Amino acid sequence: MHLSLTLTTAMAAFACIGQVASVPLEETLRSLTPKARNVLKRATPVAPYFVLYSDAYVSTEPTVSEISGFNVFALSFLLEYGAADQAQEWEELTAAQRSSILSEYDAAGISLIVSLFGSTETPTSSGYSPIDTANTMAAWVIEYGLQGVDIDYEACCMMSDNDFAAFDAGTGAAEQWLGNFTTQLRTQLPQGQYILTHAPVAPWFSPDIWGGGGYLWVNSVVGDMIDWYNVQFYNQGTTEYTTCNGLLYSSSTLWPESALFQIADSGVPLDKLVIGKPATAAQASNGYVDPTLLASCVSSAYASGWNGGVMVWEYPYAESSWIATVRGDTWPMPSTTPTPTSTGTTTATPTPTGTGNCAGVAAWAADVVYTGGLEATYGGYLWTASWWTEGDTPGGNLNSTLPEKNLTVPQQVPRMSGSTTELAPIQAVVH
Repeated sequence: MHLSLTLTTAMAAFACIGQVASVPLEETLRSLTPKARNVLKRATPVAPYFVLYSDAYVSTEPTVSEISGFNVFALSFLLEYGAADQAQEWEELTAAQRSSILSEYDAAGISLIVSLFGSTETPTSSGYSPIDTANTMAAWVIEYGLQGVDIDYEACCMMSDNDFAAFDAGTGAAEQWLGNFTTQLRTQLPQGQYILTHAPVAPWFSPDIWGGGGYLWVNSVVGDMIDWYNVQFYNQGTTEYTTCNGLLYSSSTLWPESALFQIADSGVPLDKLVIGKPATAAQASNGYVDPTLLASCVSSAYASGWNGGVMVWEYPYAESSWIATVRGDTWPMPSTTPTPTSTGTTTATPTPTGTGNCAGVAAWAADVVYTGGLEATYGGYLWTASWWTEGDTPGGNLNSTLPEKNLTVPQQVPRMSGSTTELAPIQAVVH
C-alpha cells in the first residue's frame, strides 16, 4: 500500500531532541483517516532490532522489566495445524489478558509477534499449500491481535525428510515455496501494518551452493516484502561463526561467504541483517559465544557501518541482563533514578523545563500531531515524542510506574548543549 512510504518519515511518543514539526507534515497527518492513523501506530519498528524468541514453557508472557532492552518478542510456534508451545499459551489467555499484555508491551515499545514452523515442521517436504497455509496463519495473527510473523523455515537436522533436504535438492522447490508463502502473507498482513521477518540459517546465503539460489534468490524476489532477517549464526558446525572475524567478515570454506558483511556484499541490505545467537551453549548444538564476546563483535560491526541488531534464542535463558551486556556501549540501555513515594512505589524524577535550552518550546496541545523527535512542554516539564501521537496527554499520571500508551516519562537529566540523552526508563519504538 502507498501509505508505507509515509510511515518511516512520520513516526517514531514523548522523549527530547527535536524541532517543531513543519506545517505541511502536520496537515498531511491530520488529513489521514482514523484507519490510516491506526496504521501509523502499528508501523514496523526501525533498526536496530533486538529480538527475543520464547518457546520454553512459561505460564504467561514476561513482564516489561524482564525483557527491557528488546523491542520484538516472538512467541514460538504457530504450526500448520494450529498453535503450539508459547503460541498456544497466548491463544489460551483470555481476551482481557491478551489486551493487557499488548498494552503494556506497546507502551514499552515492544512488538509481539509469532514465529512460524520452527525445527519440527517441514512445510515444503510435507506438501503444504503456501497459499492456504499463509491465509490460515495470517487469520490467526489477526484474530489474536499480534503484530506480525517470523518465518522460521528450517527443520532440525540434516535428514532426508526435512526442509534442509528441500534446499539441498537444488530444485528450487524450497525457495519457490518461501516466495509464494511470503507473497501471500503480505496480501493478508500489509507492509507497514504488520511485521514480517525470516529466520534463515546463515549458510543459506552462501552463493553458488544452492541449486535454487538459496536465500539470495528469496531476497531478490520477495526481499522488499521482508522487514529483516533474523539470521541463525549457529547450529552449523562446532567452529562456525564463533569468532568475530568468522561471524562478521570471513566465514569458513564449509559455508563460504556467509559471514555478516559477506552476505551484505551479495546484495542483502546490511540494515536488514540481524545477528542471531543462542542464549547459552545448551540452547544450540554449536555456535554459542559468550555475551561479552558478542558485544565486542557487535561493536566492531557497528563501527563498520552495520546497524541491524541482535536476535537470541530464547527466553527465559536470555532476558534484560543478557541484552544489556550484548548492547554494551554500542546501544547502551537507558537508566533511571527512581524516587520513593509515600506508597512505596517509584516514580521518575523529571527535569523542569525552565529556560535555557528549553526556552521557546511550545506548550503541548491536544489537537496537534507530534511525530518522533518533536518537543512540547507540559506540567512544567519538557517532553519529546518517540513516535506519532495526537491527543495523548504527556505522561498521563506521573506517579505511575508505567507510562501511557504512546508516551514515555520525561527525560531524567538536563539536556546539555551539543549532546543528546536517552529517555528512561522506557524507550519507545514505533509500531
